[in-house]
Amino acid sequence: MAKDLTIVLEDRPGTLAEASEALGNAGVNIDGACGFPSDGVGIFHVLVEDTDAARRALTEAGFEIRAEREVVIVPVEDRPGEGGRILRRVADAGANVDLVYITMDGRLVMSGGDVEAIRLGVA
Repeated sequence: MAKDLTIVLEDRPGTLAEASEALGNAGVNIDGACGFPSDGVGIFHVLVEDTDAARRALTEAGFEIRAEREVVIVPVEDRPGEGGRILRRVADAGANVDLVYITMDGRLVMSGGDVEAIRLGVA
């Protein structure tokens, strides 16, 4: 089962590449990702299948893994309104999404405090 890892990076050129290279060198595929600066550091979310290998590769390369999260991954058509339609169903189910991004193959990744409620919202 794929999981999202939250990796803390120094906010400087090259750290995003270094973390990605550490995963690639360990044979870990990044299925989806997003990154942004926050409070003086870089936050890099990566979706990986082999969390043990990813955790090991990142830790050995000196990166801090702040969190490991269960996610819901759903297909989404590439057309206007599809993301909103899916997110509306989740909201109507009473679930709060606090992480969302797209995978390399165009699926929607979501997580929040109640992953099961998100899952039920898209079922």
